[in-house]
Amino acid sequence: MEYKNYMKIEFDSKSQNEAFARVVVAAFASQLDPTIEEIADIKTAVSEAVTNAIIHGYEDSMGLVFVTCKINGNRLEIIVEDNGCGIDNIEQAREPLFTSKPELERSGMGFTVMETFMDEVEVYSELKKGTTIKMVKKFKSLGAE
Repeated sequence: MEYKNYMKIEFDSKSQNEAFARVVVAAFASQLDPTIEEIADIKTAVSEAVTNAIIHGYEDSMGLVFVTCKINGNRLEIIVEDNGCGIDNIEQAREPLFTSKPELERSGMGFTVMETFMDEVEVYSELKKGTTIKMVKKFKSLGAE
């Protein structure tokens, strides 16, 4: 699929980089002239995807998180990838309230949040190789035509 604009960043799997990823993706999305609500949706979904990569993908080790964005018409595609441990059971991981780390007092709502705020969410994962989350947000305005 041809796209109008593209960007890719990579950063260490440190929790403080989650805020960085949110801001970068929101800034990139701004060329689509989003509403404040659409920007908030994007930031929330990116936050969840990046946090999952950091906490679950790499667990107690350090690795890289990759965030790619593509704009095509009124669609923003966001891909968050890690080369971490992977997800054993994607269906189970996508269930509301499921968490593999109950000791962290996290709600287990990451995928549910992503699915609520984005128009499409796809998850690909392979054990010991990593996880890719692809999210799409469709904008009402056409923005960067």
